[in-house]
Amino acid sequence: MLRNWPNPLVIAHRGASNQAPENTIAAFKLAKEFRADAVEFDVKLSADRHVVIIHDSTVDRTTNGTGKVANLSLAEIKKLDAGRKFNDHFSGERIPTLREVFELFGDQLRMNVELTNYMSPMDGLVYEVIKLIKEFSLQKTIIFSSFYPGNLKIAGRLLPEIPSGLLTFPGWLGWTSRYITRKKTYQALHPYVNDVNDRLITHVHSQNKRIHVWTVDDEMRMKKLLKLGVDGIFTDDPKLLRSLVEKNK
Repeated sequence: MLRNWPNPLVIAHRGASNQAPENTIAAFKLAKEFRADAVEFDVKLSADRHVVIIHDSTVDRTTNGTGKVANLSLAEIKKLDAGRKFNDHFSGERIPTLREVFELFGDQLRMNVELTNYMSPMDGLVYEVIKLIKEFSLQKTIIFSSFYPGNLKIAGRLLPEIPSGLLTFPGWLGWTSRYITRKKTYQALHPYVNDVNDRLITHVHSQNKRIHVWTVDDEMRMKKLLKLGVDGIFTDDPKLLRSLVEKNK
C-alpha cells in the first residue's frame, strides 16, 4: 500500500506538462528526468477497446484531429499529432497507449492512473486497465484515482492490493463527495488545492489516509502545503516541486 511510498510525494500531473505536451511519452520522460516520484495520467477506451492516455473525451484540444475518443479506433488515434499544438518541437508526438507506458516506465516510475470514463461509466475501462496491470505485474507501483467512486469500488474488488485516491471537485461539491463517501474504503483523498487547510489535513490523517492535493504550480502555495504537512502534490512543474522538497529535508 501507500505507506512505502515517499512522503511528500512529487506527482507529475499528466507528466511534466508545463514543459511538454500533456499525457505524452515526452512529458513522462521529462518527469522522470526531473525526479518526480510518480506520474499522473488519464485513461480512456478507444472504439476498439484499447486503453489510451488522454484527458478530454475528445481529441480536439490536444491534437490536430477531431472527434470523441470513444468513437475512434486505435489506428485512427495513432495518426494524430499530440505535440504540435503545444510546441513545434514536439511535432509527431502521439497519444500513447497504457501498454506503451507500462513497457517504457513500468519499472521506473510510480503511476497514478486516473480512471476517466465519466461519460461512460459502464464501458468496462477498469477491467481493461486491470488486465494490463496484472500482465505487467505492477501492483506495487500503481494508485488508482477517480472522481467516480464506483470506479474505485470495482478496482478495489478486483485488485484490493492497489491503493486508491478519491478525487473531489472544488467547493461544496467536494464537501458533498467527502461526506457521502466518508465510510468508503480508499487510502488517499485527492482534494482541490483551494479546499485544503490544516483542519482538512488533520481530519484525513485521523482516518489513517493520505492527502494528495491537485493541481499546484505556484511556488508559494507549494511551500505552504508542504509546511501544512500534505502527503503529496500534483503539479505540472515537478522540477520546481522537487527542488522545494529537497530544500525542506
